[in-house]
Amino acid sequence: MGQAVEAFGVAVVGFGWMGRVHSRAYARVRHHYPLLPLRPELVTVADEVPGRAESAAEQFGFATATRDWREVAADPRVRAVSVTAPNFLHREIGVAMAEAGKHLWIEKPVGLGAEDARAVADAVAAAGVQGAVGFNYRNAPAVEAARELIAGGGIGAVTHARVRFFSDYAAHPEAALTWRFERERGGSGVLGDLASHAADLARFLLGEIDALTADTAVFLPERARPAGATAGHARAAGGAPGQVENEDYVSCLLRFASGARGVLEACRVSVGEQNAYGFEVHGTQGAVFWDFRRMNELGVARGTAYQDQPVSTVQVGPGHGEFAAFQPGAANAMGYDDLKVVEAYRFLRSVAEGVPHGAGLPDAVRGAAVVDAMVRSAQSGGWVGVGVG
Repeated sequence: MGQAVEAFGVAVVGFGWMGRVHSRAYARVRHHYPLLPLRPELVTVADEVPGRAESAAEQFGFATATRDWREVAADPRVRAVSVTAPNFLHREIGVAMAEAGKHLWIEKPVGLGAEDARAVADAVAAAGVQGAVGFNYRNAPAVEAARELIAGGGIGAVTHARVRFFSDYAAHPEAALTWRFERERGGSGVLGDLASHAADLARFLLGEIDALTADTAVFLPERARPAGATAGHARAAGGAPGQVENEDYVSCLLRFASGARGVLEACRVSVGEQNAYGFEVHGTQGAVFWDFRRMNELGVARGTAYQDQPVSTVQVGPGHGEFAAFQPGAANAMGYDDLKVVEAYRFLRSVAEGVPHGAGLPDAVRGAAVVDAMVRSAQSGGWVGVGVG
């Protein structure tokens, strides 16, 4: 007799690209983790754009569809909710779902700043439900291998690091002026979108950040307004022009609690850069390098040569992170969607065991505090402390 498996109703609120990713992750999670005692069932999907939820239900197999996320909060069939709606809705929806007793898998940056993230975290804690946050890059087996190497002293004491998140998704001058470019709905632009991931990776690898100084810029100050509903990073040539209100670029110097120093840089308008995400961590006896575009490789320099010490390429395999749940041997590639399957597994495992696994709401609060500190520093032109309050 096999282990008893419990049907577990889940819902997705917001069905742009990320809503699709979450839905696929729920569908695949037991393919890769057959011992998981919960079997996700796609109960309902919500999106305010006319026809989008109905189309999602037909394509992905949700039992029902609605334009009102409040119906999801009231639905007794739903035990867990993925919130993949725009940033400005995260706080209201996240708090409401937690208060309704729903376990919560919510995308970063969990609102428009640390105050919003803290409100959702407090609601999750008060309701006694489990919460997970979409910091997917930390789930890459190579990243987890790097963390183990660093924590075990494999490169000596960490001296300095660089974390970079460059992309061209907003580089086209005809990119539509969607909510992402508005302060009220999109928050701090690339800081919340990409720098939040970079801050999480920095914390995951090297521990807490004590202080920082940052500089920001808007390189494309005007864009065309879209004529209707958009998804992803659509273009809107010929639309009425409007002002870009939030940041295209941020560069930041970091001081870690450990004494290590760091550089963090993120940009959404980097022509020639597609998902150029990664890090370089240097220590007194070596270094470790990772590039998301070669997700399953890790560059490692270690030994006692110090000068002219070579860098070896490690092909991650079943002994690294969650790799064994996806591939049987090293150098068999994993991809982006697999990282979200790992995230779904850790979220559902948290629910099943009542103990958090993976990135949670406290990580969202701490990461948002780093982003808020970047905003304050860019405004003041000086060093600021990072506090979570």
